[in-house]
Parts: sequence; structure tokens; C-alpha cells
Amino acid sequence: MPVEPLVCADTATRVSSVLNRDVKQFGKKHMFDASEETCWNSDQGTSQWVTLDFPRPVKVSQLHIQFQGGFSSRLCTLEGCRTGEELVKISQLYPQDSHAMQISFATFQVEETVLDKLKITFENSTDFFGRIVVYHLGVLGERL
Repeated sequence: MPVEPLVCADTATRVSSVLNRDVKQFGKKHMFDASEETCWNSDQGTSQWVTLDFPRPVKVSQLHIQFQGGFSSRLCTLEGCRTGEELVKISQLYPQDSHAMQISFATFQVEETVLDKLKITFENSTDFFGRIVVYHLGVLGERL
């Protein structure tokens, strides 16, 4: 099965914080708008996260992420679950601190895991204050 983008207009997204609560300039929608000029910018804190609630079950196979250099995460933890269930750890990723598109192909158990919800936790920010800046977040896989 070919992979396709899984985030759509019906995908409910939440983030841990937005810099200065300025959602117009730094809100979560900017991770998905395909613009190189806009981004989600978290506020400071030790652990930031993004959750995606898909409108129907999906199998995630790839995660594409582009951080702002100096505002990335040294460790990303992926968790997922079906509706009504508790989140379970799927994998850990170790992105590089650069502005380049980080493409992490899923060699973890996602192929066998059907999800309705995905949580990406950004731990160990490279920024002294714990801020995370994401220009692009793509989740690819198969809709079921």
C-alpha cells in the first residue's frame, strides 16, 4: 500500500503550549500549512508535545519533521492508542539539531499497530529554556 498524508482538516490537534499564547503567529496550524515562513513555537518548559486525533483508524509508517535549528528535540517519544484506550509507547527517535527536514522512517512497531491517536513528546530540547520550533510535521501511512 502506498503511503499518504494522514493529517487532514478533520484531524484534531493539540499542543502543550504556544509562545506567549500568540496562536495567530505561532499556533499549531502552522505545522501543517506547507509554508516555509510559518511555524509552531512552543513556550518554554521541560517537555513539549503534540497530539493528533485522527477521524478514523490509521497505520503510521513515516514521520517527517522540520525543526528550527537550535530549537529541536534531542529525543522524541511516540505514543499511540485506539479510542478509549491508554497511550502506549511506540518508539523513540533521536533527531539532529538542524533546520533540515528530518525524515524518520518507522522501523518500529507501527506497521502492526492501528491508531486513532498519536502523541509526539519532545524531550530534551536543544534550547536552554526548553522551547521547540517546528516548521513542518508530516505523518504518513495508511487510512483504514
